[in-house]
Amino acid sequence: MSRKPIIAGNWKMNLTHLEGIALVQNLSYHLTQDDYDATDVAVIPPFTSLRSIQTLIEGDRLAIRLGAQSCHHEPSGAYTGEIAAPMLAALACEFVLAGHSERRALFGEDDGVVNSKIKAILGAEMTPILCVGETLEERDADQVEAVISSQVTGSLAGIAAEDVAGMVIAYEPVWAIGTGRTALASDANDGCGVVRRTVAELHGQDTADAVRVQYGGSVKPGNVAELMSQPEIDGALVGGASLTADDFAVIARFKRL
Repeated sequence: MSRKPIIAGNWKMNLTHLEGIALVQNLSYHLTQDDYDATDVAVIPPFTSLRSIQTLIEGDRLAIRLGAQSCHHEPSGAYTGEIAAPMLAALACEFVLAGHSERRALFGEDDGVVNSKIKAILGAEMTPILCVGETLEERDADQVEAVISSQVTGSLAGIAAEDVAGMVIAYEPVWAIGTGRTALASDANDGCGVVRRTVAELHGQDTADAVRVQYGGSVKPGNVAELMSQPEIDGALVGGASLTADDFAVIARFKRL
């Protein structure tokens, strides 16, 4: 099955809305319709930039897709400081991250919390990007497959096969995020393969063949082509390199390298 690659830039807690506008404008100058036809390109700014980026994308009729970094599992309520999925949908967000390792480690979000967020994202008719991956300690203990399988299984509990098929799952080994240390292309492919095999065990091979699996972890212009040449890798979830339009454009145009 042919799966359209997806390159998404997670800005994390970086860039003001004005800096974000400038980045997206610059990025758009580098990309052509042929690039968008070949690859889904998305930016995932902080909440404070979403409306500004939405207005830019819609006003300039850009083919860049918009995503958000998290959401609360409830659609509304007394949750000061939180953002509900329907609010993001109203800003034309198409993607929302769920289960990023920083949310798991720093904010205590376990698979149950991630699962509730995925259901909320789907309920608001957006696409979840589920993030999974092992720590260095788990890798050294030869627990990579067990950790990935457990996170995928727990996070997708009760999610219908047709919804899983339309999702994106990002394999991000924690030890390679923001460290400058990248998994070997073969290791990245193996991790993405575990994701796909787990989905097949849960929902069958057709669903596994349909779901897009990204790799994330210090993806840069210099390594994206090798990573994307791997058969199980359908895209990249990019961190630091997405904060520079020139670098992110090179990554987004990996097929033309």
